[in-house]
Amino acid sequence: MNRTHAILSMLMISLAGLCGAATQEPSEEENGQPRVLRIDDRFALRRVEEPRVSPDGVWVAFTVETIDLEKDESESRVWMAPVAGGEAVIMTAGGSSAGSPRWSPDGKYMSILSDRSKDKDQVFVLDRRGGEARQITDVKQGVEAYEWSPDGKRLVLVIEDPDPDALSAKDKTKEDEKKTQKPWVIDRLQIKNDNEGYLDRRRNHLYVFTLEDKELRQITFGDHEDSEPVWSPDGRSIAFVSNRTEDPDANYNTDLWVVDPASPAPKETLARVTTNPGSDRSPVWHPDSRRLAYITITRPEIADFAQTDVAVISIDDPQPVILTGKLDRLAHDPRFSPDGSTVYFRVEDSAEVALAAAPVDGGPVSRPISGKQRVEDSAVAADGTLIALISTTRFPAEVFALDPAKAGSWAAAPRRLTHVNDQALDGLFLPEVEKIRATSGDGTEIEALVYKPPGFTEGHRYPTILWPHGGPMAQHDWGWDFEAHLFAANGYVVVLPNPRGSTGYGQDFCVAIWADWGNLDLKDVLAALERSIELGWSDGDRLGVGGWSYGGIMTNYVITTTTRFKAAISGASGALWVANYGHDMYQHWYEKEFGLPWETRDVWEKVSAFNKVEMITTPTLWMGGEKDWNVPIQNSEQMYQAMRRLGRETLLVVYPDQHHGIKRPSYEKDIYTRWIAWYDKYLKGE
Repeated sequence: MNRTHAILSMLMISLAGLCGAATQEPSEEENGQPRVLRIDDRFALRRVEEPRVSPDGVWVAFTVETIDLEKDESESRVWMAPVAGGEAVIMTAGGSSAGSPRWSPDGKYMSILSDRSKDKDQVFVLDRRGGEARQITDVKQGVEAYEWSPDGKRLVLVIEDPDPDALSAKDKTKEDEKKTQKPWVIDRLQIKNDNEGYLDRRRNHLYVFTLEDKELRQITFGDHEDSEPVWSPDGRSIAFVSNRTEDPDANYNTDLWVVDPASPAPKETLARVTTNPGSDRSPVWHPDSRRLAYITITRPEIADFAQTDVAVISIDDPQPVILTGKLDRLAHDPRFSPDGSTVYFRVEDSAEVALAAAPVDGGPVSRPISGKQRVEDSAVAADGTLIALISTTRFPAEVFALDPAKAGSWAAAPRRLTHVNDQALDGLFLPEVEKIRATSGDGTEIEALVYKPPGFTEGHRYPTILWPHGGPMAQHDWGWDFEAHLFAANGYVVVLPNPRGSTGYGQDFCVAIWADWGNLDLKDVLAALERSIELGWSDGDRLGVGGWSYGGIMTNYVITTTTRFKAAISGASGALWVANYGHDMYQHWYEKEFGLPWETRDVWEKVSAFNKVEMITTPTLWMGGEKDWNVPIQNSEQMYQAMRRLGRETLLVVYPDQHHGIKRPSYEKDIYTRWIAWYDKYLKGE
């Protein structure tokens, strides 16, 4: 990676040129009139995450991420808001990030993970009535995650094995910084992960930390990753997730395990709870401390294309009960009701993400919170009040509460508790969003969301951007989508298709593209676009296409199949799949779906858009992060190089030291600026 830095620097395009072409003129906001959204609005908006309700149900804590474009960094702080309604309170000071808010069992204290020591994340505790946060852990390699014990006397910590050669930031000298980095020596099947880089044998394990005497004691061991620890309500067991097969790198299996945190020999108390060969994760304890609800994949042979189900299992009986077997939709993040009779979970369905409820003893699934919105997270208060993080096409995620009615029914729509982004959104003219249905080439009906530009007029055809989603196992939904809003604000109709391969439409719909990328899903996205043209919204002579990750991959299939698009943007995309084998982090996925490249090379070549690169006549902007190990930048480099060799109009932009998701605010602004400039140039002639 370091050897390529000089080459990538040569490929970087200066921020002049195209960036200047995308400057947006001020609108009528100075006169008190609504204005359209601009690029800089992205950095005024704040991200709300991690709602956690206090034990007495009076407060909900959450994090708020703020971006400082001048400092080119983001910062997260912890807030809390009264569940009954009222003004939110900022709990942590600025100058350092804080996250993972948790309540002590007595509700008197709030704990956080923070890097305020200017080194690694540590656990801090603060009195919810006010005062400075007090650091309670001092782990050299930092704390990855943590949870309180029910008695409030202990914490379970997730800690990575120490690097014997690592020095903390406070111990480093200038001479240390000048030392040559040691080579990576790798003996694992899994070579690297995005955001981590090359992997060694250090693993995450569980530790119990006693608050009174600061004792730190390791309770899980071995060449395995341990994660998601949760205390049983009686405090006698900790459940966690781990892949303890002979070679965890060779499969996607994870199981639920339990360990006695108080045992002097915790290895001897370790017990496996689930035996499913697929992934079992996200455990939560039933109030009886004998059962666990969790998310399970029962069809591991189709990897990430498999639907996830909510299951309940007793630690005394290895046979789980699947609560959502007939649902045929992707389920996430189970939560028990206070009495243990119901499991709440998020479910993806037809461009919605709802909060659903399944009775533990069997019965139909209901949806207490549903509609044109995305439920992004949830919590359950002791009195049964549901806390949900909800976003819509009108606003980014905010915290809501839903009060249970007397007879177990739901009295009203959720109450909004926070208004973190009201000021940033005030005065913005946001576009109309509509769901359309289209018939694909083989008769399959697919859906798409369409964003219309402000001032949209029926009968007038607009330049249009087709924007497939990433994944492919994902969906465009009714939640906040800044990119779609930005394109619409700049005068474009934006078509967001959910083709086959998408979640939210059932198992068969999702797995339909298995080992056949760029076929049915390509037909589906083009059918959605054609429907927008038929409705009179889109100008068929001014079409653009683009996306990131699988959205970029789909863009590659589009522009190597048809020449009707006038502009394309391919972000973090794949093109020559055999060249990714052993270079990115997905070799196991590829082996399951495509086979071994030296045995089934025809499958690998069939799904590789690079093999039809000579078909591209669409001016294409290739983009990505220098250190992306999810879909490496080499794919974009190869496609760019081929287009240049063919004499086609193209550009390559590589963001230094960035991964699959571009995190640096100035780079994020650069991306948006280039997107608008590229489409304006080729679709509007600007």
